[in-house]
Amino acid sequence: MLHPKNFEVNEAWIAFRINRAPIRTESGGDFNCLALMDAASCFLFGSELVPVTAKEPTKAQIRRLLKNAKNHKQQLPKTLFVARGEAADLLTTEATRQKIDVVPVPESELLIFTREARDAFAEHFEEVRR
Repeated sequence: MLHPKNFEVNEAWIAFRINRAPIRTESGGDFNCLALMDAASCFLFGSELVPVTAKEPTKAQIRRLLKNAKNHKQQLPKTLFVARGEAADLLTTEATRQKIDVVPVPESELLIFTREARDAFAEHFEEVRR
């Protein structure tokens, strides 16, 4: 079972969709938000908005997300966890190109890391909609 205490800071990162429901905008359509987090500290490096109609983020969005995280930590992790079943072909390709091992895991195993961030995200967007 995965747990933050099993990792050193910057050893592994997690890419996940932080929103539970699509983010609705008046003029731009609906979006999902891809976030990148450190597995040990659960620190969020950043996020990218991806149109719901897109199968997955663009190569430019993935590179930007990884670059911003790398700039923050001055290195890349050894491992990147992604939820099994999420469309992550481009993310896997780019991470592998940058010598990061990509490990698909069941979404349920990532909840220990992602639940708090998802709750805060949902709380913020629910508050904005009111």
